[in-house]
Amino acid sequence: MGILAWIVFGALAGWVASKITGRDDQMGCITNIVVGIIGAFIGGALVSLFTGGFQVGFNLISFIVAVVGAVVLLAIVNLIFGRK
Repeated sequence: MGILAWIVFGALAGWVASKITGRDDQMGCITNIVVGIIGAFIGGALVSLFTGGFQVGFNLISFIVAVVGAVVLLAIVNLIFGRK
């Protein structure tokens, strides 16, 4: 994927994850992008760990994996820093 696609994909995944975890009011656009991109890496690593491989691309399965990874990331951040 190109860099613009990663930014859009990350922004969407981060935004959905922030809505799921209830942190949307505390996060801005840049934070959503960063959380979404890092979440995509975390989700991809988790799926690869359990299935032995994962096809990368801009599709619904990749989006779900990115959102799950972003939710995991936000849950870890909540555990470390607590909710404010």
